[in-house]
Amino acid sequence: MLSEAAHGVFTIACTPFLPDGALDHASVASMTEFYLQRGATGLTLLGVMGEAPKLTQAESLEVVRGVAEVVAGAVPIVVGVSAPGFAAMAELAAGAMQAGAAGVMVAPPSSLRTDSQILDYYGNVARMLGDTPFVLQDFPLVTGVQIAPDVLLKIFAAHPTCVMLKHEDWPGLDKISALRRASDRGARRVSILCGNGGQFLPEELARGADGAMTGFAFPEMMAGVVAAHQAGDRARAQDIFDAYLPLVRYEAQPGRGLAIRKHILALRGAIKHADLRAPGAGLNPDAIAEVAFLIDRQERRLAELGL
Repeated sequence: MLSEAAHGVFTIACTPFLPDGALDHASVASMTEFYLQRGATGLTLLGVMGEAPKLTQAESLEVVRGVAEVVAGAVPIVVGVSAPGFAAMAELAAGAMQAGAAGVMVAPPSSLRTDSQILDYYGNVARMLGDTPFVLQDFPLVTGVQIAPDVLLKIFAAHPTCVMLKHEDWPGLDKISALRRASDRGARRVSILCGNGGQFLPEELARGADGAMTGFAFPEMMAGVVAAHQAGDRARAQDIFDAYLPLVRYEAQPGRGLAIRKHILALRGAIKHADLRAPGAGLNPDAIAEVAFLIDRQERRLAELGL
């Protein structure tokens, strides 16, 4: 089961599709192997970049079962179960746990406006999920919900099954520092894994984060940065990050990031097809050429660093 001790790199997995829009089960398996071989210590399915709203609940569980079969318990699986209503959330969470998940992830609905509404919402989430451990996804750029550190600390204190914060506030480094200072003073400490495509990973680790939960197409970058940081070599962590930064930046384009990520994953053999499920378009020739240029430049820089 997922716990407060979780750390490392929980790669946000994409959802592979065939050109006709059907789930690509073979690519689910090859993608999972790809992530594990490149340093993932956990996998997160059906997140914002997993096209979860485009899947039926039955398809969502097919993806979880496909990944769990390959993982075979080697690393924990977190499944996004955010939904407009608690009934759908509870059903998907129960199915995901039965299929092999170690925990679930819940983002706040955009309708929440006050601290009391946020506290009440996550109180209901905790009661509805029962013993299932969950991740609180703090992603105000997408949800529009701002959760202050003191509100997060109240949620952590009141609900032991909230074991992780997926930190995606931006700018949000001071939030990490505030949470870690509070835990140093005796507040409950939960795992903090960070998203936003890894754009601030070195700084987030320095502020006290336990790792990354994001889906950059080169997960070995996150694994390398986290390993170097844990070894106390902050300069090497920054060198690794800097080598990949142009592609990190390019993949972070709003509205196009997933198409870029899937294109690169297909180039790398992780998935067979780069298709997004409709509605969603792939890359035009200009973008494909830009990606090729950046990958070539990245490979040369990594060779210079002996990576």
